[in-house]
Amino acid sequence: MSDVLHSVENGVLRITLNRPEAMNAVTWDQRERIISLLDDASADAAVRAVVVTATGRGFCAGADLRGGPAAGGERVAGDVARMIRRGAQRFIGAVLDCEKPVVAAVNGTAAGIGAHLAFACDLVIAADSARFVEVFARRGLVPDGGGAYLLPRLVGPQRAKELLFFGDAVSAAEAKDLGLVNRVVPAADLDEAAREWAERLAQGPTRALALTKQLVNASLDSDRATAFVAEAVAQELNMTTRDAQEGVASFVERREAKYEGR
Repeated sequence: MSDVLHSVENGVLRITLNRPEAMNAVTWDQRERIISLLDDASADAAVRAVVVTATGRGFCAGADLRGGPAAGGERVAGDVARMIRRGAQRFIGAVLDCEKPVVAAVNGTAAGIGAHLAFACDLVIAADSARFVEVFARRGLVPDGGGAYLLPRLVGPQRAKELLFFGDAVSAAEAKDLGLVNRVVPAADLDEAAREWAERLAQGPTRALALTKQLVNASLDSDRATAFVAEAVAQELNMTTRDAQEGVASFVERREAKYEGR
């Protein structure tokens, strides 16, 4: 069976990490497959939202580099940085850059790059049994996969340093209090909760959501003037879509909008 499962139903692409025996520690091949699926989702009109989840007890226990291109052989200066750019950073970037909203359904432990995979998603729903662990410092490592970029934007620099310096496990409830998670649900309800949100997103104005995602993500690195220009341009682009016209028409006609994702 594939170590990355995927299916499309009701406009939702479901991507499932499927190495439960390894707590879904992600391999190089898995990363490449997920990157490709997310990239394809942006251009596929049949996909209007994405769910990322996993089988078994773990969401993703971090990176498994044993089969990667850096495994074995003599290491020279630049190899590690290249590996990070081509691997972990491309992986997280693919989630941030996907033009469809991405929902993380965190079923268990999310550690290292697994935690960053969840934090890069647009919305995060966690089972009450889930845990988030910044394991890097505990292993004598610097965080990668965008950890030092994502965390300060989600929880502020001091909280981010606390998480990154100590590497303590954070429960789902604590993660919600910190602002890392949107919702916490009983483990038995996780799939249904993620499906409900994803299908609701899939019924929405897809291009407007894509532009909104881009605006919010870019705003964290922009000054006000740049953000305001981007907002005006996004609104101009969006007004050419059928969904924007439908949204205005439904308001005038006092009826529920029916969006097509176009």
